[in-house]
Amino acid sequence: MKHQADLLIRNSDYLNETFELTEGKSILISDGKIEAVGAAAELEERYQWKEELDGSGCIYMPGLVDSHMHTGQQLLRGRVLDEMPMIWTRIMLPYESTLTPEKMRLSAQAAALEMIHAGTTGFIDAGSYFMEEAAKVYAGSGLRGALSYSTMDQAGLPESIAMDAGTAIQKTDELYEGFHGFGNLKVYYSLRSLISCSEELILRAAERAKEKQTMLQAHMNEYPGEINFYMERKQLRPYEYLESLGVLGEHFLGAHSLLLSEQEIEILKDRKVRVCHCPFSNCGKAAPHTPELLKRGLVIGLGTDGAAHGGLSLFNEMKIFRSVMNLTFGVPLAEPAVMPAKTILKMAMEGGQACLGGSAGLDGAIRPGARADIIGLDKNRIYLAAYGQIANTILESVNAGDVRDSICAGKVLMKDYEILTMDEQRIYQEAVSYTHLTLPTKRIV
Repeated sequence: MKHQADLLIRNSDYLNETFELTEGKSILISDGKIEAVGAAAELEERYQWKEELDGSGCIYMPGLVDSHMHTGQQLLRGRVLDEMPMIWTRIMLPYESTLTPEKMRLSAQAAALEMIHAGTTGFIDAGSYFMEEAAKVYAGSGLRGALSYSTMDQAGLPESIAMDAGTAIQKTDELYEGFHGFGNLKVYYSLRSLISCSEELILRAAERAKEKQTMLQAHMNEYPGEINFYMERKQLRPYEYLESLGVLGEHFLGAHSLLLSEQEIEILKDRKVRVCHCPFSNCGKAAPHTPELLKRGLVIGLGTDGAAHGGLSLFNEMKIFRSVMNLTFGVPLAEPAVMPAKTILKMAMEGGQACLGGSAGLDGAIRPGARADIIGLDKNRIYLAAYGQIANTILESVNAGDVRDSICAGKVLMKDYEILTMDEQRIYQEAVSYTHLTLPTKRIV
């Protein structure tokens, strides 16, 4: 008797565990995971499946994971670049204080569409408001993701988002109860802006994340101002302060993590803290110490920091990251391979899946037992006809527009560039209407 499976990607080329090209194999998927990889004839002897996808036109690879993005800032696209600091207090925070359920719903729809087209199958949202609306959209899209509520209890916040520590925790509790495990979603607890969180809120968020066995995430060591804030008040740097509170561990995700001392790097290593860099956004602040962090064995993911910081394409972020790492660390050492293509791809795939609660060393690769989060790159591109080292070519030449198929948890989200889980044309028209109504720009008619 043959075993039952859900989906077969027939006769495909794919990026294997060593980031080399394996040709002419078929990928079998069952219950959201990769069941087997092999010749179609061999799989037919042991399995039967409900759905089949012709993989002959694609190179398949693990889906990318955006380990730090902002759904609530999707409609701020084009309004941050070239602005003077501090954009958080001058632009982003005032905008988020005006969010409505309708704005958040449209933001999530636009973000989901962009991520699917860009080859992102998983994401971690840093937290905002009306997140239940975003959760409904993302669950319907089929993407894998983690959501948070924006938790701050600093005095002086706009009235619409002002709250105390108890209310902030309650908001995330409600999001957790409603949407943790809903579709492919999880809920993380968060410290939205560390200097805007009281010690009470930090401790309560960490305690609740531990109780719920979920992650706690925070923006960390992104600006000199936040480091000086804690040095002045606690005589400790941010990670040192959190370590003194006992809240760090492998359940903690530190976004950005740019300006790190040697002592903080040791803390990250010892506590197995997970880290995410956002190359385009980070370029205006600092270059992270990624080679050293990897040397110490840290799990690192890559993020976009949201559409307000350059769009939601991790292919774009990987290219920028390679250039920043080479200029900062490679050139002084005359070492062009200071951050190899395979290392960067691993961060966007395996590192991202680990940040998203996946199994380290298993998920983020095309191999039996791994999550069936897979994208197909269109082979009919001239730069994939003569490609040299395939990992290098993918990093150098492939862009978001080259993603033809997208599969998450074994479900086909996009086939031959057509998104199957969302009404893209309707959402596009809604976004156009929003732009004309609310964001007047100079236009030449």
